[in-house]
Amino acid sequence: MDFEISNLDTASTTVLSLAVERVGVPVRLSNAYCVALADKDLVYRSILNGPGYTYPDGTPVAWFMNAKIKRRQAETVRGPSLFERCLDRGRSTGTRHFFLGTTPGTLELLVSGCDRRFPGIEIAGTLAPPFAPIEDGMIQDIAEAIAEADADVVWVALGTPKQDFLAARLAPRVERPCIGVGAAFDFLAGTTDEAPKWVQNSGMEWLYRFSKEPRRLWRRYLIGNVVFLKAATRELWRNR
Repeated sequence: MDFEISNLDTASTTVLSLAVERVGVPVRLSNAYCVALADKDLVYRSILNGPGYTYPDGTPVAWFMNAKIKRRQAETVRGPSLFERCLDRGRSTGTRHFFLGTTPGTLELLVSGCDRRFPGIEIAGTLAPPFAPIEDGMIQDIAEAIAEADADVVWVALGTPKQDFLAARLAPRVERPCIGVGAAFDFLAGTTDEAPKWVQNSGMEWLYRFSKEPRRLWRRYLIGNVVFLKAATRELWRNR
């Protein structure tokens, strides 16, 4: 897979520049689970390797990237951290944010949390789309809402891999960057506990999240991590 060699500061600068210029490209924050899915799903792999930007959202992914290129250049660009960094820095440029995903209740809490933490932030609009497959009608409704809100950037929290498929179709249509950020809405809204910073930096955030929701996440992390290790190791051998 083709990941950007970057860091949180550079990635946030890129996203805000795309927002200012209203460039319609998707931005993906891909972790080990995404790599595992892409290893088995050629269509999803083509999305991750397609137009736009794919950043390593997870320390294990960055580790393997650096092992592959034999330099310590790639750093983790964690989705929730990128989200908050852009909310903060976007205040100086008057960036207008659109939140797409989760539920109306979570979006209401998210907006309140943003207003408290980032005074002066411009939230152009929010939308909780129905829980349904991505179809033309859904894309059209979302595009109309974004255009009416006159947003500069669209943050998408619909879960993996759905948010990446939607962002790939939506971004060129609305001519705005669309960024899939997973659980970022829930963390900032306070509906889900976020791992402490030292856990995030240790590469074991997946274990913290698994301990909180084992019934929902066991397949993603226990099986997904094994598939990721196999895929990443195979890629390293190919580049020896």
